[in-house]
Amino acid sequence: MGDSQTWTAAPSAAEHARSVLAASWSCAVTAEGGREEFVGAHTVAEDGRVTLDVPEDSTLVAAAICAPRGEPSAVLEFADVAPVPVRSRIRARLWIAGWFVPVDGRLEFTTTRVVLRRPSGAVVVDLDEFAAAAPDPLATAEARLLTHLADCHPDAVERLTRLVDADSLHGAVRVQPLAVDRHGLTLRIERARAHGDVRLPFHAPADDVAQLTERMHVLLTQASAASCPRALQRQRTDRDG
Repeated sequence: MGDSQTWTAAPSAAEHARSVLAASWSCAVTAEGGREEFVGAHTVAEDGRVTLDVPEDSTLVAAAICAPRGEPSAVLEFADVAPVPVRSRIRARLWIAGWFVPVDGRLEFTTTRVVLRRPSGAVVVDLDEFAAAAPDPLATAEARLLTHLADCHPDAVERLTRLVDADSLHGAVRVQPLAVDRHGLTLRIERARAHGDVRLPFHAPADDVAQLTERMHVLLTQASAASCPRALQRQRTDRDG
């Protein structure tokens, strides 16, 4: 009962930002020397500080050495890309402004501003909240979990649509799993010329894959007890015909 008092149905902006940072394998850096893309070059400390391991001949190294200390001189950009092929695969973008300090052949980043852009709009994340937040416990496993659900259990995805309001399914031509975190599963509903997202919250947060499995079983049990949406019934009939 105690957990239900503090549980929310979606991650906070700071938690979402830290999850994007934890799951991202690449980042783009814009500085005085221009813009560079790095893959597998960054590490993240427990408080969200980013360190880059870049080649010695990178223009970013020279820019970091020449930039005025204590003044924002670089922006890191991370993209949150849906692992399942859907329209508009960029689910969010994270920008972190600040400056680099060369330390032992690496570049340590001091953050001055964090901005998270989601479909609902951009939000400036408080720096203290960003440092204190923890990534979602499923963030690094999400890609594997969603691709498995989409590729191996399309019947389960279709069954979950029984929990979606019929109006949201009007004109649907495809439904795919878009995102999952400890609080719930998000489905992407694609129509002929548009798309929308629907979130199915879990009855309690899932802190690991085992708990996620149980939460998904609860959703599927609820879906099995619900009637099939008329929109998908018509869609299935048209497809079969």
